[in-house]
Amino acid sequence: MNRKALFFDIDGTLLSEITRQVPESAKRALETARSQGHLVFINTGRTYACTGTIRQLVTPDGWLCGCGTYVEAEGRELYYRSMTEDQKERVCRALEAANVDGILEGRYGCFVGSPDSRFPQGRRMRKSLAMAIRSMDWNKERGTAEKFCFLADEASGLEGLIAALEPEFQVIDRGDGFYECVPAGHSKATAIDVVLKEYGLALEDAYVFGDSTNDLPMFEHVPNAVLMGRHSPELEPYASFVTRTVEEDGIWYAMEQLGLLGEEPGCPAAD
Repeated sequence: MNRKALFFDIDGTLLSEITRQVPESAKRALETARSQGHLVFINTGRTYACTGTIRQLVTPDGWLCGCGTYVEAEGRELYYRSMTEDQKERVCRALEAANVDGILEGRYGCFVGSPDSRFPQGRRMRKSLAMAIRSMDWNKERGTAEKFCFLADEASGLEGLIAALEPEFQVIDRGDGFYECVPAGHSKATAIDVVLKEYGLALEDAYVFGDSTNDLPMFEHVPNAVLMGRHSPELEPYASFVTRTVEEDGIWYAMEQLGLLGEEPGCPAAD
């Protein structure tokens, strides 16, 4: 088989949002694909500072982070784009004025506007990102950031905020009042193109695996698009293969069915 480049989302694709673990079958599938000569990349909305947990669980050939704002392959930085100081200042002021809970996300850490949040999800995020958060007051410390996210509710000025952010940023509605904001012209699809150019591979040599709305650009872009069993319906029109859920060994099942594992025997979970 010709060499392929495989791109995996993290949350809800490799990492179970129920158990917060990567199934052994998924780890084995990625290892097997690499042993077959294929390239394996993590392609995530998380910035590099927020990938610590997954870096302990899988060993890919590279990291595509922050929805296309950072691309690394075999230890080489291929692309990086951070927000300017002026952009960060304007974003922080806009988020504060709109009465939302925002988080600046960077390569080396994250920055929030206050230590607490009126949103339950905001409090959970502060807890889960504790190791990556560098400051609980972005007016005192606001380091390098590539993108940002925010939580909004009926007390927020959402429409005005989105109007203020666009067209400079793409605002992705992740559902349940959670919004992810990426610099215009950047996405998981643009990151894939950087990798394919580096390795001299065609778009048809790429396979993408995802489940949520920030995966939409790579599903629209790549013809071999594997959709997890639990997913956002917006991705369905672009899926070439629908697999099982993470917990049902969906990664292994898809890669086995698509011939990406060579002659490797059955799923480890079933052994």
